[in-house]
Amino acid sequence: MTPLLLWALKFALLLLAIAMLSAVARLLVGPTAQDRVMALDCLYVNGMLMMLVLGIVYASNVYFEAAMLVALFGFVASTALAKFLLRGEVIE
Repeated sequence: MTPLLLWALKFALLLLAIAMLSAVARLLVGPTAQDRVMALDCLYVNGMLMMLVLGIVYASNVYFEAAMLVALFGFVASTALAKFLLRGEVIE
């Protein structure tokens, strides 16, 4: 791996960590439930992207599989929370 690519990946990890901290702040402070759901959605997307970047850095397939699971569970959780906020119940 070239030094420029390694530097770019570490810079991407730093920016993703900052984005995750911003999402956590919105999750804790958010005035409405919709803000909190969007912050949670942003948090899992940034976490998934961080795992993908770590998979590239360490050249390991485990990170890619974990990122797939995070994406799956995050999508299901976002869908369930959106349905709950819309109708007040998840299972009809």
